[in-house]
Order: sequence, then structure tokens, then C-alpha cells
Amino acid sequence: MSERLSSRDRRRAKEFDAFVAGAAGRLLHAATLLTAEPPGANPHAQQLLTTALARTYADWDRLRGEDPYDRTRQELATRFARGAWRHHRPRGGVLARLTAQERLILVLRLYEGVAEEQTAALLGIPADRVRAICTRAVAVMRGTLPKPTRPRLRAAS
Repeated sequence: MSERLSSRDRRRAKEFDAFVAGAAGRLLHAATLLTAEPPGANPHAQQLLTTALARTYADWDRLRGEDPYDRTRQELATRFARGAWRHHRPRGGVLARLTAQERLILVLRLYEGVAEEQTAALLGIPADRVRAICTRAVAVMRGTLPKPTRPRLRAAS
């Protein structure tokens, strides 16, 4: 029995290592965009990815045909959303001007190509809200977002 178990554990580790070798670069880039850190100095992104990969590894035998990349991306997004308050300060990354929610939606929709409905389901918000946030984030990145206007106060007569 112990030989079978160790053989299964070796197979599992080998499969997971192959997955990480192929997917870690793209996943780390996504995590770096989420945390708004520069690519060369991204300790929060690395920690976020390591935690997501650990969860994927723990669930490896239960994936049953599910794409491990999708599972890891979902875990990455969920963990980022839960701890987004830690990532409010811009760190100099390309998406540093965006809020944590805007970064998350922009990365999922545009970088990862996740469908609007899927993104909405993952985040638990309506699809039209995802669309609005994505549109706003793109406008901020393009620098075309109009300045907010304040209502003018009328002088008392």
C-alpha cells in the first residue's frame, strides 16, 4: 500500500510540477498586475501566487477534468479580492492608478480573457457592473476619464 501511495504522490507531484512550469509565468504576471507592483519587485504578487498554487496542489486529485489553470486563476482572484485592502497603495506597477476592484476586473477581463458573465459570477456582482467597472478602468488607463464635476452652489438670494 505504501508503494502505491508513494507512486501516486510522485505522479501527482510530477503532474503539478509540469503545470507550474508551463503556467507560473503568466500567473505571476497576472498577480503582479493585480498587486500593482513593478515586475522586478513583486513580493506580494509572489506570495499571492504561492498561496493560490498551494491550494491548487491540495485540490489536485479532486480537479477531475477541471483545468488547473482556471482553478488557480480563480483562487488567485478570490484571494486577491479578500485581501485587496492590503493592495491600496500604488507600488509603481502599470495598473497602479486603478483601485483594487478595477485592477481585478481589468486583469480578468482583458489580460486573462475571462467572459463578463464568468467574471461577474466569480466576484458575485452583476455583469453590467463588471462592464461599467471595466469601461471606467480602461478610461482611467487611457487618461480619457473626464474629471468629476461638482454641482455648483447657488448663492442665497
